[in-house]
Amino acid sequence: MLTSLRAALLVPEIRQRILFVFGAFALFVFMIHVQLPNVNEAAWQQVLNGNAFTNLLGFLSGGALQKLSIIAMGITPYINASIIMQLMTVVLPQLEELAKKGGEEGRKQISQYTRWLTIVLATVQAYFMANFMNKSGVFYDNSMWFMLFAVVTMVAGTLFLMWLGEQISDRGIGNGISLIIFIGIVLRYPQYVAQTYSSVSAGAEGLLSLIAYILIAIGIIISIVFLYQGQRRIPVQQARRTVGRKMFAGRSTYIPLRLNNAGVISIIFAISILLLPQQAMSWLNHGAAAASAANATYWHLGFLSFPTNAAAIQEFFSVYFTPQSWLYNVVYFVLVVVFTFFYSAIVVNTKDIADNLKKTGAFVPGIRPGQPTVDYINKILLRITTAAAIYLGLLAVVPGLVQSGLSVTTFYLGSTSLLIVVGVALDTITQIEARLAMRDYRGFIKK
Repeated sequence: MLTSLRAALLVPEIRQRILFVFGAFALFVFMIHVQLPNVNEAAWQQVLNGNAFTNLLGFLSGGALQKLSIIAMGITPYINASIIMQLMTVVLPQLEELAKKGGEEGRKQISQYTRWLTIVLATVQAYFMANFMNKSGVFYDNSMWFMLFAVVTMVAGTLFLMWLGEQISDRGIGNGISLIIFIGIVLRYPQYVAQTYSSVSAGAEGLLSLIAYILIAIGIIISIVFLYQGQRRIPVQQARRTVGRKMFAGRSTYIPLRLNNAGVISIIFAISILLLPQQAMSWLNHGAAAASAANATYWHLGFLSFPTNAAAIQEFFSVYFTPQSWLYNVVYFVLVVVFTFFYSAIVVNTKDIADNLKKTGAFVPGIRPGQPTVDYINKILLRITTAAAIYLGLLAVVPGLVQSGLSVTTFYLGSTSLLIVVGVALDTITQIEARLAMRDYRGFIKK
């Protein structure tokens, strides 16, 4: 691997691209430390304590939210806009036709729509965040003009990260947006290692529990690698065809169906649905007393109790929807499974696959073209998606349960972060290998 890395660095084009990526990382780290003015840091840290949603956003932003920098929202609005546009291309026929038949111009048009939607989502998120911070006493300046300044600054920070990600994709190696999320997650690990070392040295955490935690983490990472690399290959036979006076013999190939078609999207959807209602209520809450337990009212039906006001709903979420509760983990698992099936059905269009096979004169051996081929591919997709959905559901809840069971509180090992880090690393290595292969170099992974 080191020999291959040295070979990659000796190629001027690849070396330039790698150095550009690291330069972009350095700029990202610099922007993390550019803080908004007039911030009461003590009040902000108090708001962050025990807030699962803001801690999740801060983890994905590399700690920018904890420092309340100008890129505090990270790249999350762009990710949400991309997911929405991807779903809309399935729902709206105009966008679907633009994506399939529009070619390069069509893709550029959809990218432009995604950017505009990013501005809208970033503005809405920045407004609620600034309003929440203002009511929590985070800002020293409570004027309307400073609120407007804070919203515009945070939106500009997100747009800057969007631009930086596009520059990495064009002039670097790998997907720029994914690499920004990747470095945002990786930047938190040195702090976790230092905290864990201090905690073990002080005797607050057991050494054996930490070793068991590390071994389980390594096992989870290995399983994620198999999940990303795994695929079901459907054999395809190309029929003989005559072009002019030449006859081309049929050849055998295959359709690779990935085991994990949903990627990390299903887990992100699930965790957002679990955490967003409680966070939205705290953002919209106009006074601390309104959310206090004393103001909570319930409607009782036998042994069941139903919340009837905002304070009761917030109390319900804070008591029963914590990462340690069984209800939270069960709902989390079910949501991940459901969204995995949903997103896989959107990403893999089996009818298009069957139509393309029929147009090119190819067929699956033993399966008739047309609807039988669609049914056959759907059956295989259902099987592999079921396995992937159950695995992702377990991956979503197991790290938190392991962390609680072993009492390791200083090192956060989330399923979302593991999937992103491993997936982006594998994708980047694959792209470097592809560039090395064009120059007769051996790749990182031994074949």
